[in-house]
Order: sequence, then C-alpha cells, then structure tokens
Amino acid sequence: MRRRTALIGALATWPVMAARAASATDRLAWVQQVTAAEIAFAKTMADRDHGAFMRFVADDAVFLNGGQPLRGKAAIGEHWRRFYVGATAPFSWKPDLVEVIGSGGLAQSIGPVMDPGGKVVARFYSTWRLDADGAWRVVLDNGYDLCARTPG
Repeated sequence: MRRRTALIGALATWPVMAARAASATDRLAWVQQVTAAEIAFAKTMADRDHGAFMRFVADDAVFLNGGQPLRGKAAIGEHWRRFYVGATAPFSWKPDLVEVIGSGGLAQSIGPVMDPGGKVVARFYSTWRLDADGAWRVVLDNGYDLCARTPG
C-alpha cells in the first residue's frame, strides 16, 4: 500500500515538475532573447544607425530622461537623433544583468554606459516588452550618471 501511495504521489507531482522545467527553459530562452535585443539595440549606436535604434523603441515608450520624460516613439526619436550625428558614438552600453518575469511578457536589462574611451560613466535600466509581432521593444528606459567617490 505504501508503495502504491508513493507511486501515486510521484505521478501527481510529475506535471508540476515538468512545468517547472519548461518554465526554466522558457525563462532562459527569454533572457537570451532580451540580451540579444539589448546588444543589437546598443550596436545601433556604434553603427550610427538611428533608424535601427527606432525599431527597438515601442510606440508607447517612455524614456525618463533625467526627470524630463520623453513620451512616445516620436519624441524619443527626435531627442535621440542628436546622439547619432557624427562619425564617433558619444557613448556605448551593454547589459550585465537581464531578468524576465515569469509570464515572459516583460524584462529588464541593466548595465554600464561607457564614454568613447571605455570609462564607465553611467548605468542604464531598460524595461522590455514582448510585442504581439514577437519582437522585444523598450517600453521604459532610464539611466543614472555615476557619482565620483570622494575620499574619506
């Protein structure tokens, strides 16, 4: 009887364990997708391609812009166009942490922002949404300059 109860208990928990395994697999895939999207998003700056940058921005996105929010893709594009002028990118960025919510619909990427010489000068925080067309797009974005450390 104990053996039968143990077998029934094991069979009852199998779907839960299988769902957890699928969730871990899905989560890893989503993290990889968002990481790749963030890297490609940052590459638009290095490539000096404002049009490509805009393809990563959601229509309803908000970039917090140091407390002066830019609302909507058009406003963001207009403001960011200046960063794409000239042969040399004024900054670059890359993700060092990407996390996705359990349902897979939203993600956050975080990482350093570097000046043209490679010195870390800020940190960015981007929230990504998986849109109906299967593309990940930035819906919220913010960044903070790093404070210089004072001795003592």
